[in-house]
Amino acid sequence: MSRAQSHSCERARAAPAGTAAPAVPAVPTEAPEATTGRPPELLRLPGGLRLHRRRSAHAPALNRAVRANLEHLRPWMEWAAEAPTRARTAELTRAGTAAWEAGTDFMYLADLDDAPGRVVGAFGLHGRIGPGALEIGYWVAARHVGRGIATAAAGALTGAALALPGIARVEIRCDQANGASAAVPRKLGYRLDRVTEAAARAPGETGRQLVWVKER
Repeated sequence: MSRAQSHSCERARAAPAGTAAPAVPAVPTEAPEATTGRPPELLRLPGGLRLHRRRSAHAPALNRAVRANLEHLRPWMEWAAEAPTRARTAELTRAGTAAWEAGTDFMYLADLDDAPGRVVGAFGLHGRIGPGALEIGYWVAARHVGRGIATAAAGALTGAALALPGIARVEIRCDQANGASAAVPRKLGYRLDRVTEAAARAPGETGRQLVWVKER
C-alpha cells in the first residue's frame, strides 16, 4: 500500500504485507502544488478494470469498502485506525472534488466491468511533494490483492501524471517492510531514489520509507 485515500506504499513491522501506498488523507510535506492540466476522468485498463474520478455519489460505496477492509489497511494507513462514518467519507469526498478543481489532487476509485460500482481500490495523484511532481497513493481491497490491479492502475496514472503541464516527476512512497507495495514501482520501472526516516504513524510501519521516482 502506498500513500493514497483508499491505496499507496507505507511502512510496517511484522504485519501482513498488502498493496497500499498512502492514498489520502495525509499531511502534505509542502503546500500542495497546482497544475493547469487535468488527467482523464476515466481510464479503462485491461481485464475490465476501470479508474474513474471520485465524486460525491461514490461516497457510500467507498465507505462500505473502507469499513470492510479496515483490518487489511490498518497496518499501513494511519487513517484506518477506526471506521469512518458515512458523513466523514462524504466530507473527504467533497474535499477531493475541490482539490481536483484546484488542480492539486486527483482522486480515483477502481471497479471492474463485471461488478460496476463496487469499489475494489482507491488511487490518487497528490501534489504534496513540491513543485513539478505528483505522488501516487493507493490501496486495493483484500480480496483483490495479487491480481495486478495496483500495478496496472499505478502505471496508467504514471503516464497521466507525466502528461500534465509542469509535471516532470512522479513518486511512489512506501514503508521498507511493505514488500507488496514496493513491488509496484519496481515492476513499473521506477528507480529507488532514497530511503528516508519518517515518523511511524501506523502499526506496521518501521519508520524507513522507500522513495521511488520516475521522470520524463
